[in-house]
Amino acid sequence: MADKTVSAETGTLTTLRNLWPYMWPADRADLRARVTWATLLLVVAKVTLVAGPYFFKWATDALAHASKTPPPLPAFMLAPVMLVIAYNVLRLVQLGFNQLRDALFARVGQYAVRQLAFRTFVHMHQLSLRFHLERRTGGLSRIIERGTKGIETIVRFVMLNTAPTILEFALTAGIFAYTYGWKYVAVVAVTVWIYVWFTVKASDWRISIRRDMNESDTDANTKAIDSLLNFETVKYFTNERMEAERFDRSMARYEIAATKTWTSLGWLNFGQGLIFGLGTVIVMCMS
Repeated sequence: MADKTVSAETGTLTTLRNLWPYMWPADRADLRARVTWATLLLVVAKVTLVAGPYFFKWATDALAHASKTPPPLPAFMLAPVMLVIAYNVLRLVQLGFNQLRDALFARVGQYAVRQLAFRTFVHMHQLSLRFHLERRTGGLSRIIERGTKGIETIVRFVMLNTAPTILEFALTAGIFAYTYGWKYVAVVAVTVWIYVWFTVKASDWRISIRRDMNESDTDANTKAIDSLLNFETVKYFTNERMEAERFDRSMARYEIAATKTWTSLGWLNFGQGLIFGLGTVIVMCMS
């Protein structure tokens, strides 16, 4: 039997390549415009996020400079107060742009979900009679539900999380290089690279665990729905206990797999926190 294991990197790239026509539909200029505007708002939001701390810096510098030769109180307070107000205005602008970006992109994400769900539904009706006679209604409905939610998550993750993170890192690296020098940028870049490498490797490890959990969940749902659809037959042969035991065995598998999934997620989060913590310690020691 061929090995069906797919790495996180390969699987993600393949998925993104298949989803791209739905995120940038050739026949929907209005959706492409929404993606363009959402991207512009994303850039503006990240620029305001990076620029915000500078207002705190300027407010502190203004207080330190004014304390040496203090002018009258109103003038002494004017510059720091205005800078703090400007900082909070920037935060509000960033929040507003983020919410507007999400609102613009919502139609794109839901369009992708709708189109892929439609194709899946049509494909179900094109399957053979034998497939449908096997009564996989429960498992099939759970797979479609899980796939639909996964599509929306992937689309939002790529457009609203991954791309903004890359942009934010580039802006932050430029500020670090200008303010502190390239040694700090090198440490930050190495830390981020180790973080990404660890995340990819840990995700590869978690794929098989997550797959076991999904399969056991599908199996349990299949047994539950099919048993209820055949309620009259189960009652006629008094097989309630046997059906309950079959369902419980599937749920026991799901319990074990779900526990492993959450445990592996804990190790992933701990490793990511450790990497960032060590990087922060190194940068602070250098300063």
